[in-house]
Order: sequence, then structure tokens, then C-alpha cells
Amino acid sequence: MEKKENKHIEVAYDLFTIDESGRHLVEKAPEDKPFVFVSGFGIALEGFEEALVSLQKGEEFNFTLAPEQAYGEFYDERVVELDREIFSIDGRFDHERIYIDAIVPLQNEDGDRFMGRVIDIRDNSVVIDLNHPLAGKSLNFVGKIVESQEAREEEIQQLIRQLTGQSCGGCGGCGDGEEGCGGCGKEEGGCGNQEGGCCKKG
Repeated sequence: MEKKENKHIEVAYDLFTIDESGRHLVEKAPEDKPFVFVSGFGIALEGFEEALVSLQKGEEFNFTLAPEQAYGEFYDERVVELDREIFSIDGRFDHERIYIDAIVPLQNEDGDRFMGRVIDIRDNSVVIDLNHPLAGKSLNFVGKIVESQEAREEEIQQLIRQLTGQSCGGCGGCGDGEEGCGGCGKEEGGCGNQEGGCCKKG
């Protein structure tokens, strides 16, 4: 069986969402802070990686991923209403961290951790959206390959250590910021050399 090549890929791009209201710019990974990843490890969205892995340095791209290829459909049942007291410290509501559009860490009864976005704050409750920020949207990536070459062995080994939790360090997920979000991790974020980013696997 032929060994699959692991490639070190750096990409600069603009990311647009496409929905019923039109096309909207939601993220940029500029050439001086490109999104960097190693192919073959399931770090980036599968469709994103497949569209880029065969391209060479300097090549441009423009492709769109449907919701099912990206972060799935939006599910109403993933919008939940939680008791306001959950977000209180010493009997006082945590206004500093809990506000509209804040991304907050949560934990269920089984100890599983996940992120949610605050969409409403009511007298006795807080409404949290547990869908991915880009759920239900088609993603249009427009950009160019900044670098594409075979990944070095030490780079692969470092990545394996990160993925197995054997080293600390910055791997992000999928942010919804506008400038230079990025990272090497997954979940709620990443594109670029910082944490965050929307090409990341959620």
C-alpha cells in the first residue's frame, strides 16, 4: 500500500459564508499570517484539505463547501435555555464573561466539555447556542497557496505529540473573527498562526 504523503501547507485566503441573505466575509488569513497545517492528520476540514493538497506554491483557488462538507446543518434543538444562576459567582451574575455573543465553556453531567455562544440573557435564564458558529452555511474560500512542500519528520512528530496531548502549546479551533484567525487545532476555531479559524475541523 502506497504511503500517503504528509504535506506542510500554508494558505492565504478570504472566507465568505453563503446563505439565503447573500455572501459575507467572515475571516481573513493574510499572506504574512497564513493558515498553516500538515495534511493527512484530519486537522482541517476534509473538503478544505482535498481542495488544496494537490496545488503548488503560488496557485490560486476558489471553491465552496456545502454545509454537509463543513460544519453541518443548524439544529434548533441545540439552542438551550439554562438557569441564570449557573453563571453567577458568589451570588452575582457574571456580567464580565456572560454577554450577548460571548463564547463560554460548558460541561455536561458526563464531564464532556464544549463551547456555546450566548444569544440572549433573560431575567431567570441564559440562552446558549451549541451549534457551530458556521452551521448551516456554505463556505467559499478564495485565496492562494503560500507554501506547499513535504512535511519534515520533526514537524510530523511534534504534531503527533500535540494531537496525543504529550506537549502543551497553541492549537486553536474555529473562530469567527475577521482578521487573521487561525491555528493548528480543532473545535471552535482556525486559520493562520494564531488560535481560532474556520477551516478547522469542528
